[in-house]
Amino acid sequence: MRKLFLLLTTLTLISGKISAQKHQSDKKAITTVLDNWHKAAAEGNFNNYFGAMSDESIFIGTDATENWNKKQFQDFAKPYFDKGAAWNFKPLNRNIYFDASGKVAWFNELLDTWMKICQGSGVMVKEKGVWKIKHYVLSATVPNDNINEVVKIKTPIEEALIQKLKK
Repeated sequence: MRKLFLLLTTLTLISGKISAQKHQSDKKAITTVLDNWHKAAAEGNFNNYFGAMSDESIFIGTDATENWNKKQFQDFAKPYFDKGAAWNFKPLNRNIYFDASGKVAWFNELLDTWMKICQGSGVMVKEKGVWKIKHYVLSATVPNDNINEVVKIKTPIEEALIQKLKK
């Protein structure tokens, strides 16, 4: 009985170590995809940027009306990429997490942008062995002490949108 216990304990430890190593490898792969994705935007590389996204991807931007599928986002972004550079977001830090299958990951990142610090968060899926961005949300941050000032600026613009969306 003791030998069986030791064998099972050893197998569990080995399995855990292999799983941790696998996640480290996948974290590196995801980091590379996201870093290259941001780099492609800065360089105006439309194909590389959108190639990192799943065909069914969703991009949610900082404006309340920016909730796009991949095609809609491509249509919006193309004029920016055609200028030779779209936007230049540099990651400041990033956290990556995995589901039990290891085929779905979610992340959050702080970004240095022309808007100052933004937050990005998203979901990635492993498609045919390659990590793809399935869902991405970009948010501009607002210091808590300044939220009332921001609300005053947003109210005239967004009140009409709120009423429209309630209908």
